[in-house]
Amino acid sequence: MREFPEALTIAGTDSGGGAGMMADIKTMQACHVFSTSVVVGVTAQNTLDVQKVYPLPLEMVDAQFASVAEDFKIKAAKTGALFDAAHVKAVAKNIKHYSFGTLVVDPVMVAKGGAKLLTDDAIDTVINDLIPLADIITPNLPEAETIVKHPIDDLATVKNAAKEIQRLGAKNVIIKGGHSDGPENKDYVLLADGTAFWLTGDHVDSKRKHGTGDTLSSVIVAEIAKGCHVEQAIRRAKAYMNEILKHEIHVGQGHGPLNHWGAENTDVEI
Repeated sequence: MREFPEALTIAGTDSGGGAGMMADIKTMQACHVFSTSVVVGVTAQNTLDVQKVYPLPLEMVDAQFASVAEDFKIKAAKTGALFDAAHVKAVAKNIKHYSFGTLVVDPVMVAKGGAKLLTDDAIDTVINDLIPLADIITPNLPEAETIVKHPIDDLATVKNAAKEIQRLGAKNVIIKGGHSDGPENKDYVLLADGTAFWLTGDHVDSKRKHGTGDTLSSVIVAEIAKGCHVEQAIRRAKAYMNEILKHEIHVGQGHGPLNHWGAENTDVEI
C-alpha cells in the first residue's frame, strides 16, 4: 500500500476561511497531501477585518503536538500566526522535541486588513527561538524589515536582508515582493548552499489576495512532503501562485480569498 504524504500546519484559524490554517489545509489538499494541524489560536475574522483573537491555552497546544506526533508520519511542517511570545516559545519547544521533518516558518505578523497577529514582544522570540529552527523562511517585505530592523527599499537591500536572515539561523530564505510596486512581483530566494535567484510573476491588481503568504508556504510544505527538494518545491509554489491569482473568486466584501483550486486542469505541476 502506497504511503500517503502527510504534513502539519501550526497556526491560527480564520473564520472567514481565506487565510491561516484554513488556507493551509485547502492548499495542501489541492497538492494531494494530507494535512494535520495544531491550532495555536482562534480568530474571529472575515474579509473586512479581524474582530477578535484568542490564543489557546498552552497545555492544549502541547496536547495537540503530542497527539499528532503519536499517530502520523509528518514529512514537513509549517508555522503561521503564533500570536504572542509564550505561544512562540511553546511552538519552538515542541518542534525541537518532535520529529516533523522540514520546517517552513511563515512569520505572520499582520493580517491583510492591517490587524496585528503577533505582539511586539513576540517578534524577538520569533527571531531568537523560531528562526534558528527554520529550514525555510518566507517573510514578505514588511516582515523582513521587521526581522532585520531596517528598511528594505531596493533590490540590493533585499539581497542583503536575505543574508542577514540566513545569519539568524534560517537555512533557506524567500523574501516575497508582492507588497512592492511595479508591473511584476519579484521574490528573492537565497538557498542554504549560497545559490540565489529571483522568481517573478505578473503584478495582479486585485483585492482578492487574502492568504497569499499562507498559500505559498503551504505549497512548499506539501511538495517537500511529497519528496521534492527545496528549490523544486519553491519553484512549484511560485508557479501555483502565479496561476491561481489569474482565477479570482468573488467571496466577501473586503480582501477576498484566493481560488485554491485555480490551478486545476492547467500545466502547473503540483
